[in-house]
Amino acid sequence: MKYIIVGLGNFGASLAEKLTAQGNEVIGIDTSMSKVDTFKEKISHTICMDATDEFTVAGLPLKDTDIVIIAIGEDQGSNIMVTAIFKNLEVKRLISRAINPLHEKVLKALGVDEIVYPEQETAERWAKKLCMKNVVDSYELGEDYSIIEANVPEEHIGQTIQEVRFRENFNLLVLTTIRKKEVKSILGKTKTESKVQGVATPDFMLEQDDILVLYGSNKDLEKFLKMKTE
Repeated sequence: MKYIIVGLGNFGASLAEKLTAQGNEVIGIDTSMSKVDTFKEKISHTICMDATDEFTVAGLPLKDTDIVIIAIGEDQGSNIMVTAIFKNLEVKRLISRAINPLHEKVLKALGVDEIVYPEQETAERWAKKLCMKNVVDSYELGEDYSIIEANVPEEHIGQTIQEVRFRENFNLLVLTTIRKKEVKSILGKTKTESKVQGVATPDFMLEQDDILVLYGSNKDLEKFLKMKTE
C-alpha cells in the first residue's frame, strides 16, 4: 500500500513509522525541515513542503497513492485547507484529523472518508485498521496480543464458527460477534443498530455483515486477515 501523511507531529510521525515498518511505502510531509530530517531514516520518503499550496500538492504522485492522511493537529485552519485541497484533487481515500466537534463537522462537510481522533485513538490502532484487511477496530493487549473487531472474510460467510475452526486453523479465539439489525423507533422510523450477540457458540452461523471479535497474537491475527501487501 502507498500512503501520504501530511503532518509529522507525534501522531502523524508515529503512524508513518509503523506503516513503513510493516512494508508500506509512505511519503511523510511537513513544513518543518527539522522534523523531515528527524524521520528521514524511519519513513520511506520525507518531504519538506507547504501542503496548503495546491500547485505543489498537485505534483505529488496522487494517482498512485492508496490513502492520504491529514495528521495536522496544531493548526485547524491549515488542516481544513489541506484537506480541502486533497479532496478537490480527488484522491482515492482521504482521512483527516479532527481536534474538536466543530472541526469534525467541517471535515464531514468537506466529504472526507474517515476522521481520526488522536486523543482517543493510538497510531498503533490506526496502523492495524489501515493494514489489516477487514479490521473495524483493535485494542492492544501489550506488544504481542490484541483484540480486534473484523468483518467476516468472504470465504467464511455462511459457515458456523465450528466449521471455520478458528482455534485449530488460526490459533484464535472468537469472543463474540456483532450483528446489524433493523429496528423501528416509537415513531415508526427504521434504523440500523449493532447488537452484540453474546458469548460465541460453535453453531453460530456467520452472515455477510457480521463483525467478529477475535483475540490472539498479532502474528496470528494478521495471518487470518491476510495482511495487505499491495
